[in-house]
Amino acid sequence: MSRKGTILVVGDEELVRDMIAEELRDAGFHVLEAADGEAASSLLADDSSVDVLFTDIRLPGPLDGWAVAQLARQLRAALPVVYATGYTVDRSAEVSGAIFLNKPYQPSFVIETIQKLLNAARDSRRESQSR
Repeated sequence: MSRKGTILVVGDEELVRDMIAEELRDAGFHVLEAADGEAASSLLADDSSVDVLFTDIRLPGPLDGWAVAQLARQLRAALPVVYATGYTVDRSAEVSGAIFLNKPYQPSFVIETIQKLLNAARDSRRESQSR
C-alpha cells in the first residue's frame, strides 16, 4: 500500500480514466480503477483501503457517480469524494463535503485536490484522537 493513500478512480472513458490513474500513480498513490458504478461498488465493498473516491458522474448502468458516492459514504461515512464531469449537472445529489471538478481538468490540480483532502482527513483523525 502506498504511504500517500489509495484512490478509487471511476470513469467509463477509458483514456481519461487511464490518464488520471497514471498521473496519480506517478505522484505516489495506489490506484484502483472501475469503468462503471457496479465495479466501483464492488471495490468499495471489498477493499477498505480506499482513501478517496474520484468519480465521473455519468456512468453506464444503473449506478451513476452520485449513487456510487452515496454508497461509499454508507460504507465509510468520512470518505473524501471528488466528482468530475464535463456536463452541467444539478448538484443536489452530491454528498456533503465533496469537491466538484469540471472537465477538462489539469491532472496536477486533481493531485493537489486529493492531497488536500487526505491531509484534512488525517488532521481530523488526529484531532479526534487527541480529545
